[in-house]
Amino acid sequence: MKRNQKTKNMALFAMFLAIELVLLMTPLGYIRTPFLSITLMHIPVIAAGILMGPSYGAALGLVFGLTSVWNATTAPSAASFVFSPFVTIGGISGNWTSLVIALVPRILLGYLAGLFFRLFNKKLNRPLAALFAGVLATFCHTLMVLGLIYLLWGPQYAQAIGQSPDTLLMYLSLVVVTNGLGEMAAAGLVSMALAKAIKPTMVGAPQTKEAAA
Repeated sequence: MKRNQKTKNMALFAMFLAIELVLLMTPLGYIRTPFLSITLMHIPVIAAGILMGPSYGAALGLVFGLTSVWNATTAPSAASFVFSPFVTIGGISGNWTSLVIALVPRILLGYLAGLFFRLFNKKLNRPLAALFAGVLATFCHTLMVLGLIYLLWGPQYAQAIGQSPDTLLMYLSLVVVTNGLGEMAAAGLVSMALAKAIKPTMVGAPQTKEAAA
């Protein structure tokens, strides 16, 4: 039984890893705006956390974070220094804190998606639990990324995007509302659909009365 579950986990993880790499190599992975990228890369990470558990979500989140560093390094924009220590934009060079911003929120994204799903799945059916887990994990991820940018690179980021440091917090709050809401909706709907479609073969999730029936 354990070997069969491990095989299922590996197959699902390989599938989500492949989707992550395909997104990276197409415009769908990082949809560019002048100063930040709207991403769909978070969706496979959340799906992995929900369908296989927090540890698998965290592992795929690390892949997401590494692709973020790669994207910021190979196709830099005005503020790519906040995600890559290997670029210098407008005289501002990234450093080790850039790796913190690029990696830590993405790892926690997958972990939290799995954790939230386990918590919600105790009270709700799988699709609803997955919907709320996807939305909440994406919200936390957005807050972590933008919050770390503000705390670690506030003045430099404001300079790069042509904002006053005094208005940066308001600007980032607007980003949460505009970019963040779209990413939350996409993550929630896709997570709900996957939880429903893959219901018979879900692994790594707690069993509810509904599942045992």
